[in-house]
Amino acid sequence: MTVTLADVAARAGVSAATVSRVLSGNYPVAESTRSRVQRAVEELEYVVNGPASALAAASSDLVGILVNDIADPFFGIIAGALQAELSGAAGPGGEKLAVVCNTGGSPERELRYLTLLQRQRAAAVVLTGSASQDAGHTRTLAARLARLAGGGTRIVLCGRPADMSRGVGDTPALTTLAFDNRGGARQLTAHLIGLGHRRIGCVAGPAGRTTTAERLAGHRAALAAHDLEDAPRRTVHGAYDRASGYDAAVELLRRDAGLTAIVAANDTAALGVCAALRDQGRRVPEDVSVAGFDDLPFSADAAPALTTVRLPLKEAGARAGRLAAGREERPPGGLATLRAELMVRESTSIAYT
Repeated sequence: MTVTLADVAARAGVSAATVSRVLSGNYPVAESTRSRVQRAVEELEYVVNGPASALAAASSDLVGILVNDIADPFFGIIAGALQAELSGAAGPGGEKLAVVCNTGGSPERELRYLTLLQRQRAAAVVLTGSASQDAGHTRTLAARLARLAGGGTRIVLCGRPADMSRGVGDTPALTTLAFDNRGGARQLTAHLIGLGHRRIGCVAGPAGRTTTAERLAGHRAALAAHDLEDAPRRTVHGAYDRASGYDAAVELLRRDAGLTAIVAANDTAALGVCAALRDQGRRVPEDVSVAGFDDLPFSADAAPALTTVRLPLKEAGARAGRLAAGREERPPGGLATLRAELMVRESTSIAYT
């Protein structure tokens, strides 16, 4: 059953005219009243008149970019390339205004930003990086994206797995650019195994995130392929930052002092791992080999230079920008998987023990 403006007004306890004023944003409304109306809109999942919304989205200059942490170079590189592509658009629709929304990894804030962008009739929305694996959130997210797509907003999932679009349908408004996190992690661990390492620690990312699950699955697949034990004590979860890498490495070595290699969730965490090893009097790579993921700009300049997996972050951001602006055709089926490349440097070597 279609939810009407009158339904929203009844739920909020205001007149239909007041609801219209809140949604248009062109008239002053008391903040308490605005909050009640917005809450009713979300609870009832009210969608503004479809044709009118689609027309507004088609003529909009606004593109929303959702990131988990703008201070993380991973997201900064993607967002920067995306914004450059939008600001330099000279084709159909011209230049777009890119608004970066920092979710802090909060599923609730992610949904809130999507609601706000829908109200602004955004021309496009780009969701980047890891997502929550919570089933309830995934269903709610799919419903929110379906409403955006139904209103004419282009949606690009950049760095999210293909199955995150499940529930939205195969709509021309949605495109997924997925990173091969699993394949890249499998290559990385296989590289260490090829160097003779058998006791490999893993500093995984935050539990319950899609990128964490994919990279951990690739690591475990490499262990299984070589008949090596996937010992739970050799995996510690943490954030994608230096401090978490440091703390996780200390914990891993407490659990198994004989580790000869550690793979980290990303390059930033890998720097923390290296710092922890130095503080414990262990050399990299002579005593313990260390590897990261993403190939962030500082990785090649670290001492020693960091073995890692390169993801095409800048290229992905630029392509997401062209898709968001409608200046590039969707890939077949709306899905493109971007290749991961193993970068072997000085932080890994043969196992000496």
